[in-house]
Amino acid sequence: MEIRDKEPRATGPPPIYIVSGSTGASGEQLVHTVLAQFPESRAPVIMVAHVRQMEQIEDVITRAAATGGTVVHTLVDARLRSALIHLAQERNVAAIDLMGDLLSRLSAVLGREPVGHPGLYRQLRQDYFERVATIEFAMAHDDGKNPLDWPLAEIVLVGVSRVGKTPLSMYLSVLGWKVANVPLVMELSPPPELFQLDRRRVIGLSIQPGQLLIHRRQRQRRLGAPGPSAYTDPATIYEEIEAARQIFQRGGFSVIDVTDKPIETSADEIIELITQRLKAEARKR
Repeated sequence: MEIRDKEPRATGPPPIYIVSGSTGASGEQLVHTVLAQFPESRAPVIMVAHVRQMEQIEDVITRAAATGGTVVHTLVDARLRSALIHLAQERNVAAIDLMGDLLSRLSAVLGREPVGHPGLYRQLRQDYFERVATIEFAMAHDDGKNPLDWPLAEIVLVGVSRVGKTPLSMYLSVLGWKVANVPLVMELSPPPELFQLDRRRVIGLSIQPGQLLIHRRQRQRRLGAPGPSAYTDPATIYEEIEAARQIFQRGGFSVIDVTDKPIETSADEIIELITQRLKAEARKR
């Protein structure tokens, strides 16, 4: 049984125990949605996940009885759900069943019994949850953030400002890839963590200076800051691209030219390159 959050102190609002046969994510979301209607309250929320045994039911009811807490449960196992309801009644513990009534109603309407397997929804939607995880990873590792996690990425995109790192990262993440991206700034040394990565997973993004100049001028206009600057100076842009090329060469990184390419085309090239390398790694094992 997994228990998150510590037992609350004697003072303050009584705790809410969320009891689930799986991760308890659905019950937790609902409880926090309701608690948002009481912004001044600080009721402790304690997750009791992966409940499979009667002893776990007895333990949480004992704790709830001792603290005056409320039990909110999403158990789909009929035996455990019935035991929890019965034990809560015996010990005068408030228990709210988020699943039972709906399961009973659907059973009657559909003319069949529920299978009662915890976590079945998540199993059926595993692809969806994995996709969400890759999108969250890309957002958390955009623009050089969280370098300690870069080794966890399947793809690391590197390039100068406005070369298209972020849109490519997000597009690839929607396709299910864990992507981080690292900006290169000419005035700054590249992060040392970049050269500690498996270079086969690092992709340098290159672009023609004229195309990059167009992107940067468009960005300046959107920001309401038109006019000459080093950011849009053609000579400086050329130097940035050359400095990036040297970094790619130093790291032994593959390079994809994104000039005038739709994001889908660049993504396809990256995926093909990475997939070939993953296959090569698998053959060596």
